[in-house]
This record gives sequence, C-alpha cells and structure tokens, in this order.
Amino acid sequence: MKLGTALTASATKALLLGSGELGKELAIALQRFGVEVIAVDRYGNAPAQQVAHRSYVIDMTDSRAVKELIELEQPHFIIPEIEAIATQALVEIEALGKTTVVPNARAIQLTMNREGIRTLAAEQLGIPTSQYAFAETFQALEAAVDAGIGYPCFIKPTMSSSGKGQSMVKSADQLKKAWDYAKSSGRVDTGKVIVEAKIDFDFEITLLTVRALNKHGKVETHFCDPIGHRQENGDYRESWQPQAMTDAALKASQEIALKVTNEIGGLGLFGVELFIKDDYVWFSEVSPRPHDTGLVTLVTQKQSEFDLHARAILGFPVNANSHDIGASAVILANIDGQNVTYDGVDQALAVPESEIRLFAKPEAFTNRRMGVALATAKNIDEARSRAVKAASLVVVKPT
Repeated sequence: MKLGTALTASATKALLLGSGELGKELAIALQRFGVEVIAVDRYGNAPAQQVAHRSYVIDMTDSRAVKELIELEQPHFIIPEIEAIATQALVEIEALGKTTVVPNARAIQLTMNREGIRTLAAEQLGIPTSQYAFAETFQALEAAVDAGIGYPCFIKPTMSSSGKGQSMVKSADQLKKAWDYAKSSGRVDTGKVIVEAKIDFDFEITLLTVRALNKHGKVETHFCDPIGHRQENGDYRESWQPQAMTDAALKASQEIALKVTNEIGGLGLFGVELFIKDDYVWFSEVSPRPHDTGLVTLVTQKQSEFDLHARAILGFPVNANSHDIGASAVILANIDGQNVTYDGVDQALAVPESEIRLFAKPEAFTNRRMGVALATAKNIDEARSRAVKAASLVVVKPT
C-alpha cells in the first residue's frame, strides 16, 4: 500500500460516514499514517469532525447527497460508522471501482439491517441463534410470540444502534408499548421489527475479529481476547477484557466469528456479539467496524480496535494481542443541554491506573454517552471497580 501526504495532491483519503466517538478514535488512528480524513455526520461538530481535516453535515440516508459528496471528495476509502446510511448508494459507488467501501457494500447492507445478518447466520450458515421472527404489523408480532417465541422476549427495530428502540417484554400487556417504541426509535423505520426469544445465557461477549493481509498478501483472520460487557436497556455500560470462558466456548466463538466474517468478506475489524452458557455459544449480531464495548482496548492492547481497523483497511500487518487486564465504564449525561461542562475529571484521574476520554459532543441529553473511563489492574474485578469509580466522579453540568 502506497500512502500519500494529507492535504496534498498525493493524499490517501478516507471518508467517514458517521463521526461519533468511535469515528473520532478511528480518525486519529488513520491520521497517524498520514491519511487525509473527511468526517461526515447529520449534525455539526460531531466528535470525529473535531479532529478531521474536513467535515460535512448531510442527511446520510439521502442517496443523492451521499453520491454528490463522494463525487466531490473522491476518497480512496469510504468507512461507515453508523446504520442510518443510504446503502444502495454505496452499492452503486462501489460498482464504479473508484473507491473501496469498508469492508464492502454488501456487508454494509447485510449488517445495517438485522433481518439481513440474522437470515445469513441462521438460515444460510446454520449458526446457532435465538429463536426469532420478523413482524410488519402488531398482529404479526402477537402471532409470532404466541406461536412459540413466548415470554420473556426482546423486541427490537431491524435497524438501530446503542440499544435504541429495544425492549424486554415479560407479558402480553407490555407488547404494544414495545412495538410502538421499536417502530419510533430505530435509526430508520424499515417497516419491520424483530422479536427474539430470551436465551438462558451466563454472559455475552464481543469477539473483535480482524481480517487483514499477511506479508504474502493473503487474508488472515485474527481474534482479540474476548470482551465481556454489561448492558442496560440494550446499551453498553461497562466492558472488560479478557472475559473468562471455557476453552470449548472460546473455540466455538472463534469458529462462528470466522464463518460470519468470511462470508461477509473484505478487510477490517468486526465486532461479533455472542451469548455464552458453559460450552455453548449463540450468535447475536455483527458490526463491520469498531464496537463501543471495544473502547476498553485503548488500554488493554498495544493496537486498539481502532488501530487494528486502520491497519487492516490500509493493508498493513496487525497484532491483536493484549498486554493488560482492563475495563471501561461509560460517562453518562443526566441533563439536557448544550455547552455543558465536566466536573471531577481531576478526581477521576486520581483513581489508580485510570484514563478518561471525553467525547466533546456538542449537546447532552439524559443517558447520552458523553465519555468513558478506562482502567487497568491485576484482575478484572479491580479493573471494573476502578473504571466505575472513575466514571462516577465525572459529572456533566450545565454551563
């Protein structure tokens, strides 16, 4: 891979579709190799836009707007970070052969919509998943639950992220509220929701899986140590690495991740989400990009998930090994407003072996992720305790 110099005629250019906190870290990782980064989002001053060479605000679900911007910028790489994107535009752009969609346009179409990836995993690849069904009407949802999925179950939009629109339903009287929430809170209303049976699992993991070129130019798959995580209402609150699990469960997890990512193809990092019980493993979802639970790799791995994604995209060798035990805990806003301030950062950084990353989002609202606390320790329990304590000391306040 020959690299140019940013802001010159030789520049190697990467365009980020979505510029949140994950995009910000990826932009920094790409810029370490002199890549010129263009950050795009639906609102201005998004985290990645603050560190990019240039930024744009567009409706990324508008095919015409996406194609016009790409024609203007002529990037070498188009790197989606979020679900709400005009995926058909990416298919058409990729077909022209002038730019690389990461990992590829088909992957973005498959994984941006739960229907595509769940059908691929369960029906084409034969990978174990929870019992599920898709419903276009509330009546169809009721029928699917009554036909065998039962209670408790989970209702989710087919296109969403960070837990938006997801509900656990314990009884029939909660079903209509969950349906309405899923229909109104997804990134895009696809006309369907997915209902999933609850699996009796011990814990869930993110297995960061990297498809990168080796020194012979052949694709090799690398696995990071499994990341355990805790969610509330479908949204990540804590993560830690490594998650202890049996050798059989780890092997099964890697085999599932390998099948899914081989079928998707392309180069880059994938966040494969899995449910674990003893030696048994069920596939949940896959994201063809860095994962929010993988923020912990900023302190546990020499090459974080963002470094790995950047290196794989550019065709460079990768090292997915961990060097520390660590944990992350999110810093949430408990207010709505702009121009917020942060108190307690000094106290948080006084927690042993801790780090703080503030995302500098231009607007806060209740339960929005505004930053993350990171910590290392000699064991997972201590690392988690440190990260949670550090996060609790940072308070988002109005100006």
